[in-house]
Amino acid sequence: MSNVDLTELPNKAPEYDLRDLLDAGCHFGHQRNKWNPQMDRFIYTQKDGVHIFDLAQTAEQLAKAYNYLYKLGKEGKTVLMLGTKRQAREVVKEVAEEAGMFYITSRWLGGFLTNWEQIGKSLKKMKKIEKNFAEDKYVGYTKFEQAQLKKELTRLRRFFEGMSALKKLPDVLIIVDPTREKIAVKEAALMAMPIVALVDTDGDPNLVDIAVPANDDAIKSVSFLVKQFGAAYLQGKNDK
Repeated sequence: MSNVDLTELPNKAPEYDLRDLLDAGCHFGHQRNKWNPQMDRFIYTQKDGVHIFDLAQTAEQLAKAYNYLYKLGKEGKTVLMLGTKRQAREVVKEVAEEAGMFYITSRWLGGFLTNWEQIGKSLKKMKKIEKNFAEDKYVGYTKFEQAQLKKELTRLRRFFEGMSALKKLPDVLIIVDPTREKIAVKEAALMAMPIVALVDTDGDPNLVDIAVPANDDAIKSVSFLVKQFGAAYLQGKNDK
């Protein structure tokens, strides 16, 4: 985890109505036997063996994340949103594209942050193949060679679909479910890269800079929170 100064954030977050968080199902955690004790401070109670979040704290942490992402947008910082679980992929792609963030929804490539030089080469390779196809530079190649190039392009696009314009390491990561994305969390820690994360009761909030404690399994909950992240960053960009 990096040392991010959160003491002087702008006050731009909306006043979150706890009923909206409740309606989105943000309050449901995991089964009690799957919890991480580090999340204890965010848990209000348990019902039928399932932990229930303290939504007042969820709203407080979400406001902090909103203000931080607003600041990043206003400063022109580069943000990468990571969400590979089924419940997150669609909304992460939609929100990131709308807000002008980069995104990963397929899977995290080991070394993405710690071996950026190699990742950068793969990105350049993808763009070169795309450009050559667009300009009919492979016309003289055999059908087999063209098929192999298309296969390689499909593979590269699967990994780098949301990052084609990324020219340097991102400044900040947004992660849906850091427990699932533990490799990304470790790499970010090695690079002292800040993380904003949606953390369920099985996660460790101490591994990220701003933990928003909430349900990371329900599509409605994930969608509500990810859209707030995007809105914050976009508002900051528009207020430059």
